[in-house]
Amino acid sequence: MSAGSRLSIAMIGTRGVPAAYGGFETAVEEIGKRLIERGHEVVVYTRGSESRDKTYLGMTVVHLPALPIKQLETLSHTGLSVLHAATVKTPDAAFVFNAANSPFLPLLRLRGIPTALHMDGLEWRRSKWGPRGKAYYRWAEKFGVRNADALIADAPGISDYYRHQFGVPTEMIRYGAPVLESAATDGLQEIGLQPGEYHLVVARFEPENHVREIVEGYRSSNATKPLVVVGSAPYAAEYTQAIDAAAAGDSRIRLLGGVYDQELLDALYLHAYTYIHGHSVGGTNPSLLRAMGAGTAVIAYDVGFNRETTAGNGWFFTTPAEVAAALESAERAPDEVAGFATTVRARAHEQFDWDAVTDEYEELARRIANGASVHSRFARAGRNPAEWVA
Repeated sequence: MSAGSRLSIAMIGTRGVPAAYGGFETAVEEIGKRLIERGHEVVVYTRGSESRDKTYLGMTVVHLPALPIKQLETLSHTGLSVLHAATVKTPDAAFVFNAANSPFLPLLRLRGIPTALHMDGLEWRRSKWGPRGKAYYRWAEKFGVRNADALIADAPGISDYYRHQFGVPTEMIRYGAPVLESAATDGLQEIGLQPGEYHLVVARFEPENHVREIVEGYRSSNATKPLVVVGSAPYAAEYTQAIDAAAAGDSRIRLLGGVYDQELLDALYLHAYTYIHGHSVGGTNPSLLRAMGAGTAVIAYDVGFNRETTAGNGWFFTTPAEVAAALESAERAPDEVAGFATTVRARAHEQFDWDAVTDEYEELARRIANGASVHSRFARAGRNPAEWVA
């Protein structure tokens, strides 16, 4: 296949497009529409979309069902998607997102479809999965290593993990960051907020995102700017109740629940005094990138992924007491906040650019379509018994 030839590319394993949920979906939309602009054909497998359109931004959209069960939703939809790709119109290359979907790679291989598997973060560390779920994710990682033609990691820490655990190389391809320059303030005013006068948290309510610790730390602080918390958790009622209890009685804390109005969400990011990021187990996190692209100073959980993404620019915490100290420090130092805001926006623009990300996906799709593959070298790879430490 020549360097400039048109490729047919399938995007499998996400909720699809239009992007309305999570980092994978945003990546599929941003990369897919750019690949279309470059003359390629892109097929996106989609579930649960309110739109039933068969095309979106030039991409072909295939709507397929999924079992409405948390443990089986992704797998059931991916299974149908792979079956469709393997029998209806085989693409030149496929991108499969989420290591959990690795059991379907052999069918793609049987049909001669070169496949890159996006490994995501360390899903088995998430508290929402019980022992069986955690064991499945660890097994799926190894199965993916053994069956993919290429593995994609979105952060250096994820690349380090797969190198340490399996000795396998990965394609280190970041996410892009939306760079926001302006956002209307009408929506903020309607919910009683003033630009530059609040701290923001945006996260699913899961223990590894440390929302409760952030709320507890804020409550114990002398911060005067209100704390605005955006998020919910459909599968974590007990943890949500703990957050509600931590916030109860403090009029400075505003729990907004889920916010699905993109204009309001943009305004919340752009006009926040600081963005507080508690995520600890993923790779490059889209919410953190969104805050950086909005030029908002960051207070982040102290883990390697977050320090690398921000290049250490901001405040870092691991305990509620450190959250309180960071908030108080930020409120005392508006010039430092402004400096961090300028620096992280510049880093988002320079290091997390969707056009550059698309370059790498396009180049990878062309390589595997032309026969490049790590499969033969790692078809019998085993896991390092030594635990990986970030």
